[in-house]
Amino acid sequence: MVQKFINAYCRALSWLMVVCLVLMVIMVFGNVVMRYGFNSGLTLSEELSRWLFVWMTFLGAVVALNDRTHLGTDSLIARLPVAGQKLCLGLSYLFMLYVCWLVYRGSWEQVKINWDSTSAVMEASMGYFYASGMSFAILGAPILVYNFWRLLTGQMANNELVGIRESEDMPTGDPHP
Repeated sequence: MVQKFINAYCRALSWLMVVCLVLMVIMVFGNVVMRYGFNSGLTLSEELSRWLFVWMTFLGAVVALNDRTHLGTDSLIARLPVAGQKLCLGLSYLFMLYVCWLVYRGSWEQVKINWDSTSAVMEASMGYFYASGMSFAILGAPILVYNFWRLLTGQMANNELVGIRESEDMPTGDPHP
């Protein structure tokens, strides 16, 4: 039930990332055509594209966290016995939750500091820009808590104890049935 909910919001985030990417391509390509073809351009496109890229990156980090596709190395962990793998995975979840807290706290401070500052072109609050880190922490933490809970309660299969998957290990369907 929980994993289905997490998968649903990750699918929604994936669609949102597609929208961000399409908008970025349209704006950047359109701006290039306008500059070279018509000697003009949209100043808004550069700034908005940068904002969309930052938001897309943080949202993509949440999806990659759920799919367990972040970069990593398993050369030591894979050689440990099951108990060692469980211990290392549990510690890594605790460290990742702490990092989520740090990202949230730092982003929140940046939002507060920059709320009254506006961007140069769009004149939107810079707080929205820095809120991308908060969104990552808020959306990523439940994934980590759920997986940590699964580890503690013995619901996690032994083949899931290595926290990363290499590309050839990736299933073709949904990574969380």
